[in-house]
Order: sequence, then C-alpha cells, then structure tokens
Amino acid sequence: MAGSTFGNRISITTWGESHGAALGVVIDGFPAGLKLCAADIQMYLDRRKPGQSKFTTARAEGDEVEILSGVFEGRTTGTPISLMVRNNDQHSKDYGDIATTYRPGHADFGFHEKFGFRDYRGGGRSSGRETIGRVAAGAICAKLLRELGIEVFAYTKSIGDITISDFELGYRDQNPLAMPDSKAADDAAEYLAACMLNNDSAGGVIECVITGVPAGIGDPVFDKLDAKLAQAVVSIGAVKGVEIGDGFKASKNVGSLNNDEFEMNCEKVVKATNHSGGILGGISDGDDIILRAAIKPTPSISKMQHTVNEAGEEVDIEIHGRHDPIIVPRAVVVVEAMCAITVCDALLGHMTDRVEYIKEFYKN
Repeated sequence: MAGSTFGNRISITTWGESHGAALGVVIDGFPAGLKLCAADIQMYLDRRKPGQSKFTTARAEGDEVEILSGVFEGRTTGTPISLMVRNNDQHSKDYGDIATTYRPGHADFGFHEKFGFRDYRGGGRSSGRETIGRVAAGAICAKLLRELGIEVFAYTKSIGDITISDFELGYRDQNPLAMPDSKAADDAAEYLAACMLNNDSAGGVIECVITGVPAGIGDPVFDKLDAKLAQAVVSIGAVKGVEIGDGFKASKNVGSLNNDEFEMNCEKVVKATNHSGGILGGISDGDDIILRAAIKPTPSISKMQHTVNEAGEEVDIEIHGRHDPIIVPRAVVVVEAMCAITVCDALLGHMTDRVEYIKEFYKN
C-alpha cells in the first residue's frame, strides 16, 4: 500500500500492525553525528504506551524500542535509522465477533472497500499502535531541534467542554490527562468517569507550541509550513481538524484586529501580537508556532450500536476488548512527534534556500 512515508529531506516510513509481531519506523535522510541512545527514544514512547491509568486501555505493552540500524558508538551514522517495538500482549480473540462486521466510527468499511480485505484484529494499519513509529522518529527529531534551541511542547487543552484556564508549569506530566491545569484536570477526570460508567467515550483538543523556530522556514506554495504541519497532524488517525494560530476564530475577526503589526525590538523585527500562530504565507515569522488538533471520541465503545456486516445484513453489535475511553492524553506526544518531524525536515530544506548559505557552508 502507498502512503506510509512522510517527509522530504528527512523521511519516515512506518510499518507493522496492531496485532502483528512488531511495529516500527525507518528514518532516512537524518544527518550523521547526533548523540543518540535507546533511552532518548524510550522517554517519548513511555508517554504514549498503554496501561498507565484508568483512562487508557489495559493492554500491557512495555513498548521497548530496539535500534536496528543507523546508530554506531552512540551517534547517528547518516544511514537509515531503523527502530522496532515488539507486540507482546495481543488479544486477537477479542475481535473474533466483529471479523465480518463494520464497526461504527472505524476504518473497517473504507479499508475493505479499498483492498477487498482487512485485518480486523485491532484495525491493523489503521490502529493507534501505528503511531509508535511516528513517536520514535519524532523523539530523534526533537532531540536535534533542542540542540538548535527549538522546543516542541504539546498538551491537552480541552476534554469535552472542559478547557484549561491556567497553565501550571510542569503539571502536564503529573496527571494522566496531560492537562497543565490542576482544576481542569480534576473536572475532566470526573467527566470521563461518567462517560465510562455510561459505556461511552470522549474527545478533546491538543495544543502544540513550538518555540525558537527562526523566521524564513517553509515554502510559499504547496509546501507551506502550516500546510505540512496540518498534513502531518491530520494524518494521525483520530484527528478531525487542525487550527494554526487563531484558526477558525480568525473568520469572525476583522482585518485590522487579525493582522499582527510589526515593530522593532533590539534591532530585530518582531510582531506585537501572534494571531498568525507563527506562520505567514506558509513561512515562519519568528514567533511561536501555535497549532491545535481536534481529536474525536474513541470509536470503540461498549454501547449497543447499529451497523452492517460484509454480507450486507443490518446488525447490532457491542464492542468488547481493551480500549481507551479517551485518545487525547496518549495522542499528545504523537502530535508533538509529528510537529518535530515536520519542522526538522523544513529546517534542513532551508539550508539551501540561499546561495550565501551554500557558500558559507562550503567555504567555511
């Protein structure tokens, strides 16, 4: 199947299925010389792995990464980096009752129409476990970005209609919902508990802030930086919408208020406001890049639902097995990873945007 590769200068290709032997990623085009070990990647994978709270699936996976290639004596070699995570806790029998039934909210029907066949065990390539490869690759890109003074930080902005109103530094990693607001996190936990009692699920919004990106990154036509970020984030299975800066709110504003006026600050051009979310005309403007992703409720719920099977018969089903009542907290690091990959790729492309950059590199 096509479509498993993302990126230009740095490209990632994910592989594997939810209930296969393993999943992973091959990263090509990554420069040589970055210090890298499994622990650098594992800290990111640990943020998305299942079984960490009552708000995640009980599937018991350690998600331990193995570096198969591209790293020697603790540094990247410039050759393809191959990473693998083995599946150890597949319960494929949980899906036997729905082997020929299209689950509402899932990719089952579309996948079957496209290929005439589908892996019904956890959704195969459409499963959230596919994001393991994205997160592993994003961890490496994020490390390179940090060495350039660029930070990518995502968090849960809202769950249901509960939105953070404060930002408590460090609190994102102290609660299972990845919300940097203790009051909102407590309220959201109560809301989710009620959803779970009702055999239902919830959605939410993830916000990602990227600081330190210099002005001039991105291309002005089809490869706009915001277009590439949107593609990267919408490609995550549960994402149904992306906003940059003010996003849809900008449509309700007037130009005089939406425009970010420029001014000088210590001989540097800056903006007085940041309605643009750090990107103008597809190119970074030097301000913080702000992106939000809308995450749909988990489609696997235990409520009785009406659907159709492969024989064209209308049936009612209850979905059993181990599923997240909300995808948002574990998707936070996935959004972070895809943004890191995109910005890292764009930065490498910027190195050849001017003749003077090329001359500077080769003459010095």
